[in-house]
Amino acid sequence: MQQAKPLTLRRNFSWTFFGNIIYAGCQWGMLVVLAKLGSPEMVGKFTLGLAITAPVIMFTNLQLRTVQATDAKQQYLFSDYLGLRLLGTSVALVVIVAITLMSGYAWETSLIILLVGLAKAFESISDVFYGLIQQHERMDRMAISLMIKGPLSLLLLAVGVYISGNLVWGVLGLVFAWAAVLLGYDVRSGIYILSNDNSNSQTIKLQPRWHLQTLRKLVWLALPMGFVMMLISLNTDIPRYIIAGYLGERELGIFAAIAYLMVAGNMIVNALGQSASPRLAKYYAAGNGGAFRVLLTKLVGIGAVLGGIAIFLAMVAGRQILTLVYRPEYAQQVNLFVWLMVAAGIGYVASFLGYGMTSARYFRVQMPLFTAVTGTSAMVCLWLIPTTGLQGAAVALILAAIVQLGFSLGVIFHALRKINSANLLAQ
Repeated sequence: MQQAKPLTLRRNFSWTFFGNIIYAGCQWGMLVVLAKLGSPEMVGKFTLGLAITAPVIMFTNLQLRTVQATDAKQQYLFSDYLGLRLLGTSVALVVIVAITLMSGYAWETSLIILLVGLAKAFESISDVFYGLIQQHERMDRMAISLMIKGPLSLLLLAVGVYISGNLVWGVLGLVFAWAAVLLGYDVRSGIYILSNDNSNSQTIKLQPRWHLQTLRKLVWLALPMGFVMMLISLNTDIPRYIIAGYLGERELGIFAAIAYLMVAGNMIVNALGQSASPRLAKYYAAGNGGAFRVLLTKLVGIGAVLGGIAIFLAMVAGRQILTLVYRPEYAQQVNLFVWLMVAAGIGYVASFLGYGMTSARYFRVQMPLFTAVTGTSAMVCLWLIPTTGLQGAAVALILAAIVQLGFSLGVIFHALRKINSANLLAQ
């Protein structure tokens, strides 16, 4: 049987971009549906569910998808990644249940949080299949999955909320959509990739493997990235916790809806970063510092341009955009929109540098990096949100993004110097 050939970087980007733009657009559409059919309070409850479950899932995921995609030497089997992901997801569900029960939320809010956690569990398992696809540079299959999952999720959530007028039924639709795509498409993609892989490293195929010594090594390798992803999630979610605590669910709904517009640029950033990561990893593993630097510089330049466009649009047409997309009450926060786009622009550049660090396998250094980023966000939020409201949350995100950018540049420069030194010694 012939091996499934990797696609070119251009084709992988094209597939990833369109897959991400459809999926992210549909996720944004969920907030639009809730804002149109419901109220800012309903948006706030849904956002709170995401904010509580995301850090837990991010930590237990251990960023295995990126670790797997950049495993250029194939040190671990897909079965090892799958086994560890299933264990981690089970732990995450237990933790989410415990947090929800101890938090004392109203029963409807608690049920929404638990259902969001269940949906994210199915998404987490799909993610490890995406890592396999990304490792083999067949982003078309991941993109098709996203193109199915996004519209199906939006449709079922919208139908559930429209018919019942209750968010619980909408989130149940979300659970069904993500489970159906996992079982109906993602698992089949994994079978296709593995059945067409002639290497000796994939002999166990699709079955999860729980070899204790191997899992211990993989956890030790990936644990820093799990911690980092939890911190990245907390950097996004801490403002939401503090807004909910000080200002209430209505203000949280308004902030979350406007902040989600930052995702427009993130779609391009993630599509490019995911497509380029395997190539960057191969350049770095081969000691080709020049090619690594050129590709990463191009990515950073794209991030800067995206940020400039986002800020310009917010300044020129912010009120019209918010009124058209949501409701006039959201358009009262134009200044917040502009400040959030500033944070987004800095974040786009920092995110590309993050892809570079991860491709170079600089995992552990990202722990102090994002500890500083999240700590900055938390302190500024606690300082400013009680007195300046939503504007304080935007300022916190800007300062956190600046810290991330500066630290990331230092790590990338160190990685490039390391390649240059190794090449000189080899001559």
